[in-house]
Amino acid sequence: MPNSLKKAAESHSDLEQILKRVRKKRKDFIQYDFTKKKNDILKIFFELAQEFDSLEDFYRIVVCVPSEVLGLEICLYLFSENSRGSKLELVCDSKNGIAEKGLSAPDHIQIAEEPYKIHDSYVIPIIRKSSVEQDIIAPKSENPFVGMLEVRHLSRMNESDSFFFIKYSNRIGFNLHNRMIAHQNIRHIKFINSLVHDIEHNVIIPNMYFRHFFNTCKKRIMDLKELGKTVFALREEKLVSARAFDILNKKIFDLEADLSTYHQDIQKYHANLSLFLESLFRRDHFEKGRLVLRTKKCMVESEIIVPQLEHYSKRFESRGITVERPEDMLYEEIPLTVDVGLLAQVYANLFSNAVKYTKEVTNHQGRRRKAVAYGREIIPNYFPASTTTGSFNTKDGIKFNVFSTGPHISIKERKAIFFDGYRGANSGNMPGTGHGLSFIRKVVEIHEGDAGYEAVSEGNNFFFILPLPKQATPFPEND
Repeated sequence: MPNSLKKAAESHSDLEQILKRVRKKRKDFIQYDFTKKKNDILKIFFELAQEFDSLEDFYRIVVCVPSEVLGLEICLYLFSENSRGSKLELVCDSKNGIAEKGLSAPDHIQIAEEPYKIHDSYVIPIIRKSSVEQDIIAPKSENPFVGMLEVRHLSRMNESDSFFFIKYSNRIGFNLHNRMIAHQNIRHIKFINSLVHDIEHNVIIPNMYFRHFFNTCKKRIMDLKELGKTVFALREEKLVSARAFDILNKKIFDLEADLSTYHQDIQKYHANLSLFLESLFRRDHFEKGRLVLRTKKCMVESEIIVPQLEHYSKRFESRGITVERPEDMLYEEIPLTVDVGLLAQVYANLFSNAVKYTKEVTNHQGRRRKAVAYGREIIPNYFPASTTTGSFNTKDGIKFNVFSTGPHISIKERKAIFFDGYRGANSGNMPGTGHGLSFIRKVVEIHEGDAGYEAVSEGNNFFFILPLPKQATPFPEND
């Protein structure tokens, strides 16, 4: 199913889920049967929570709203993290406002999973919002509690009041969790904005000094060639014996060949590293908070695939992996407008995985095969008509494949492998973070394409499909 149709189906399903929750909440509030005063507390709390931005003002709102409406004394206690661990601290109360920093909670305030009554107080746990985002603030293995809410003058409260404060505490937890995320994100953004100013100075510019080293290395190679000529001239003048000349000449020749190879290898590595640095450390990424494309028209095989393949060729060779070039790209290329740096990293991740996970298999002819192959194919009418742009014509797709021999990935894992941090059961002790396929998916999606996996005969095929411009048609590389 094309990506846009999948998204439409998922959107409809999400809408149904929301509608179910709306109906459930309506029924719940009818059962709660809160008094007008208690409904006023919830309304005032939500409105003021939107009006005031700072955490300290939010703490004041938490304690002041129910105190003002119901005439009860409210105290808010939150966890404070430091080098000695975490402890509950009083942050605000309805009588004195914001408390002195570091003031520990009294002995009768203890973390508990359920509300409890003690002395003349009702104490309710404040639990952080239960969602995927909670990992940003605290991993699942850590304390789910944010703090405790104390409502004093228990003797003036009834059972309905106790139930209301449990619900009120839940709303504090949800709002506080989101504010903690927002404030942490703001700190991260400020850090990134300061970091991005240093990247050019501390990373990009020093990287350019490699050129100086390469030029120096090249000059030494030329000096070595000149030395060879000098030794040859000495031999011509019979100032050096034939045997000494042969030994010297061989050493010079071998050293020159080694230096030239080393110079070429390091230069290719530097070019690849520079491309990746440029594409990852763009100011636009940091300012927009997402990957931003810088596209240009290029030939995907010659400008992207082949350079990455050369980068990994020695690793393939050392593991006994044969690289099979495709017939469908050997004699023709299709010009595409893509972000060369980011798409190069897509292939770098795919080839890196192929180095680690390619296994030997027996093919249909009964022969042993341990191979990686790449290719492409045109998929007519893959992308549906766009309702947003007003285009009513379907668009062809171009599918790029990277195949490797080996056992298939399990059906259960085939979708999960594209999520950030997920590593397949076959990863074993292989180095990696589980980020590569997630990165691939993100890069392909911002190119308005799809990324995926399919189990095929003799191995595994990772692919991505990009929109094929109408004017982009195959043409021969050579007549």
